Amino acid sequence: KHCLDDLERHGQLKRIDAEIDPCLEMGVIQRKVYEAGGPALLFTNVKGCRFPMAGNIFGTMERTRFIFRDTLASIEAMVKAKTDPAYLFRNPSKLLKLPAAGLNILPKTVSSPPVMKNRIALKDLPQLVGWQKDGGAFITLPQVYSESPVKGGFRNSNLGMYRVQISGNDYAPDEAGLHYQLHRGLGIHHTEALAKGERLYVNVFIGGAPSMTIAAVMPLPEGMPEISFAGALGGHRIPFFRPEQGTADYAEADFVICGYIDGTLKPEGPFGDHVGYYSLKHDFPVMKVTGVFHRDGAIF
Repeated sequence: KHCLDDLERHGQLKRIDAEIDPCLEMGVIQRKVYEAGGPALLFTNVKGCRFPMAGNIFGTMERTRFIFRDTLASIEAMVKAKTDPAYLFRNPSKLLKLPAAGLNILPKTVSSPPVMKNRIALKDLPQLVGWQKDGGAFITLPQVYSESPVKGGFRNSNLGMYRVQISGNDYAPDEAGLHYQLHRGLGIHHTEALAKGERLYVNVFIGGAPSMTIAAVMPLPEGMPEISFAGALGGHRIPFFRPEQGTADYAEADFVICGYIDGTLKPEGPFGDHVGYYSLKHDFPVMKVTGVFHRDGAIF
């Protein structure tokens, strides 16, 4: 919300108060605005759902740089120092920018997470369908969080943007499809859990600080957790909450889907992919959803 308010103050966000259907209609509008280099969008009257929905936030490079205007210089210095230690000797002035980023790379633990304030069912989330042949509703910018069951902890965590299907196909009301590649962080964690005969706890965050969304898609240097990058890019330590069961929960997300994956597979897809064709229906892990929560004033 802070980000959207900031964009609106600077004329970079358009509110759409007419009723818009998240099934196909919203996707058409968003794509046309994106292709025209238009503003971020806030749909305040979503058909069949009480939550407002935001789109096209990162629709132009100029707007993305504007969102992170206070931290980009620090991030540039931090990443270059990580990948090329001699960089700081060649550019000593950049040292001044490192402390600000360094202070924020460690997540902090909180006891009262705003995201756990309200509980809903999976079906209460906006049912966003982007293309005619999609197998159901998908979350298009999910932040999927897991930790290594072997090493554990934030340092061995993964925050990735893996496809999440929340309705359709043969899914039960408390199931979601989780599409990932075996060589990615989540795939490695799941393989470790299966080898131990354990389920892997997974949380899917939606919204929250824009830096979390960006971090979930960043190809970061080995050994740099995504949540550390998110803290540096966002200019603040990322707050997490540790429940009695399950994995860490991003306290300031707008929504969180909590659950686990085991060895169960079900058909996921089709899905109109960003590369311009449908990825077809295939078996992928099923996330058993144990709870869906949202903060007050949540924006999807």
